[in-house]
Amino acid sequence: MSAALAQRLRDAADAHREGRSHVRELDFAALLTLHGDASLAVLLLLMALVCALPIVGSGTLLSAGICVAAWAWARGNDSPTLPRRVGRIKLSEKWTGHSLEGLAMMYEQCNLWMRPRLSLWSHPRTRAVWGLWIALMAFVIFLPLPFGNVLPSVSLILLSLGWMSRDGLVLMLGIFFGVVAMAYGVVLWQVVVFGLTNMWNLLAGGLAL
Repeated sequence: MSAALAQRLRDAADAHREGRSHVRELDFAALLTLHGDASLAVLLLLMALVCALPIVGSGTLLSAGICVAAWAWARGNDSPTLPRRVGRIKLSEKWTGHSLEGLAMMYEQCNLWMRPRLSLWSHPRTRAVWGLWIALMAFVIFLPLPFGNVLPSVSLILLSLGWMSRDGLVLMLGIFFGVVAMAYGVVLWQVVVFGLTNMWNLLAGGLAL
């Protein structure tokens, strides 16, 4: 993780908070531009970050972009191509500030705690497996579940950070959050099915009387 990148985001966050920035609302393309020569991992990180924010429709729209990133990841294409519709997603002034601050803090902490380890998890031959995992998380994000975007988005954020830092421990942590996200979806689906089944039985019993 580059210390220069963390400093660039910190400067942008400070300028926005102190009112020194003329651009108060950033779109997705501008966030990506702040990263300089961004990799596919950075693009995935930003899409996952926006999915985790309480922005109506962000998960539905960005899940398609994440699927495109999954395909590129599996093929080993590390040159990000930002879909036009995704690039036009604009954050409000409030969420622009929160995003800049969050990114700056996240990169600063990554420089402190992340390091190359458990290299097997970030081996180039694992790209196809990670591509499938990214696509799976995109599907979970697409599902209309209450707060269903948060856990798979965290999984993808950790995947991106772990890949950039070649930190296998962080990649494993990303899998953990993804598994919890899928378990949450299964449990919630069972609750819905159980509730609908009981309601149907009650209605059927009432009609029979």
